[in-house]
Amino acid sequence: MKLIFVRHAEPDYIKDSLTPKGWEEARLLSLRAKDWNVTKCYLSPQGRARDTASFSLEALGMDAVTLPFLHEFAYNVIDPVTGRKGVPWDFIPSDWTRYDCMFKEGNGFFGYPCISDNKMIPEKYDEVITGIDGILKEFGYIREGRFYRNLNAKKRYLTSTVGDNNKVKNNSPYDDPKEETVLVFFCHLGVALLMISHLINIPFESLAHGFFLPASSVTILSTEERWEDEAYFRVQVMGDCMHLRRSGEPISPAGSFAEPFQD
Repeated sequence: MKLIFVRHAEPDYIKDSLTPKGWEEARLLSLRAKDWNVTKCYLSPQGRARDTASFSLEALGMDAVTLPFLHEFAYNVIDPVTGRKGVPWDFIPSDWTRYDCMFKEGNGFFGYPCISDNKMIPEKYDEVITGIDGILKEFGYIREGRFYRNLNAKKRYLTSTVGDNNKVKNNSPYDDPKEETVLVFFCHLGVALLMISHLINIPFESLAHGFFLPASSVTILSTEERWEDEAYFRVQVMGDCMHLRRSGEPISPAGSFAEPFQD
């Protein structure tokens, strides 16, 4: 299985839509997405994600299922240092890093004082985690502790090498090739990182402060399934914008406090 998380293109937050540059980013994204072999698409209810997805869905000839839990995880808190109201993952390093709870996986970050003040955060967190695990369950992937079991898989004991064609060569006699499930999520920076933190068991605040997903970027997770029916998600690419750079379109700094490297 592959999960593709697409962050919306450069946003016009006032209109909950896209800037003129954002519309161009969404168009360029569709030129990339048209060649994806997609099983199903999911969509945030917010305008900027829907506008971003519109070109790609048309190129794919697909509709998307709108899911409320893909709404941005922007349930505001009051920053304990600056007093500014903002999202629950944008804090001052000298403060948030003092709290061990911020380095705990799952809902450990609820222990940060200002986060615990917003009673919506636990409720919305549970909606996101239940939501993504519910989708995976539809395709036979059941959460067990910190990994998943693929109930549709035959038991396998895989070793692999890279073959002459530069593709993975499966050396296991127990595996039958089949078409891979590919799910695409058109959503937002915060909620995408929250789902990824759950899938690969990395504390949300560490991931959100340590990694950035640019506007219209593509993040791909694959399940590695090499032992019995066990599956574990692994990041293949994160925050990739090759569809922009190949066309000479600069990467937007939207949501970042540093200028992106324009390779």
